[in-house]
Amino acid sequence: MLIAFNKPFNVLCQFTDRSATPRPTLAGFKLPKDVYAAGRLDYDSEGLLLLTDDGTLAHRLTDPRHKQDKTYWVQVEGTPQPTQLQALSTGVVLNDGPTLPARAALLDPPPALWPRDPPVRVRKTVPDAWLALTLREGRNRQVRRMTAAVGLPTLRLVRVAMGGIALDGLQPGQWRVVRG
Repeated sequence: MLIAFNKPFNVLCQFTDRSATPRPTLAGFKLPKDVYAAGRLDYDSEGLLLLTDDGTLAHRLTDPRHKQDKTYWVQVEGTPQPTQLQALSTGVVLNDGPTLPARAALLDPPPALWPRDPPVRVRKTVPDAWLALTLREGRNRQVRRMTAAVGLPTLRLVRVAMGGIALDGLQPGQWRVVRG
């Protein structure tokens, strides 16, 4: 079984939380038994999370050797310049080494998304913009680190597609079976 789930902001992509102050987890969304997340999506990120009960499929979706495309819509602080988009496209040097080339493009007009709770802080004197960023690797907090490295801090991060599967209208907390 393969499930597409729209993970809300500030939800852990696991079924339990052993921290001193428990946080919302996947257990609160009435997902089928015996599925688990194929990959990660940070607590403060939103969007497509794939879940499966098939270990081989999970490995194929998440192993860096298989290089599955992952597409994110990223709200950044600032106005992206062509040199910044080019840097994201050719690869950025991070503290754990250079990233692979990515596809980066300005989203104009911005995507129509659900409201986030809590909303992203709006600053009247600082512009923001939306980027589409497609990666073929998945390091810890990679998108946030890449945009920061080129001078465009991430304000909101939404994964919209992974391995050929897209959100396709799922609202936060909703899920659908992609493959039975």
